[in-house]
Amino acid sequence: MRILVLSDIHGDFQMMKRALDSQPTAEAVIFCGDGAAQFEYLRETLTDKTVIGVRGNCDWSSDLPPVEVVELGGKRIFITHGHLYNVKFTMNQVFYAAREEKADILLFGHTHQALTDYLDGMYMMNPGSCHGYGATCGYIDITDRGDVVTNVIRIDGR
Repeated sequence: MRILVLSDIHGDFQMMKRALDSQPTAEAVIFCGDGAAQFEYLRETLTDKTVIGVRGNCDWSSDLPPVEVVELGGKRIFITHGHLYNVKFTMNQVFYAAREEKADILLFGHTHQALTDYLDGMYMMNPGSCHGYGATCGYIDITDRGDVVTNVIRIDGR
């Protein structure tokens, strides 16, 4: 199963479209906040995919939840924007919140800095910002055997 991970779109429909076009085989799209209007567009148009999202600190009028915990491809995934866990300063709070939920994968945004890591049995990804120069997105492959591969790619065409 391939999962496309987006965050911090901030109104950039062009980069969001490039991200979607870069991963046509993705069965799911996860949105980590800051671009609730773009998330609504995804939810309405991608009827053939699982679409999951959380609100970010710039999604003021959104009714999206601040955290989602879902199971996809046999893996438990903790999704948040990150601002409620101070991810610009430390990874400890969000890591332990995901650990408390027994997550296999932690997804967050907010910093606009792409990251993939593996620590103490948990995969972590911040797909970076799907906006402007240096725009990035992430994808996760979960194999039938339960193996996980995370990757961040640049999508701004440069």
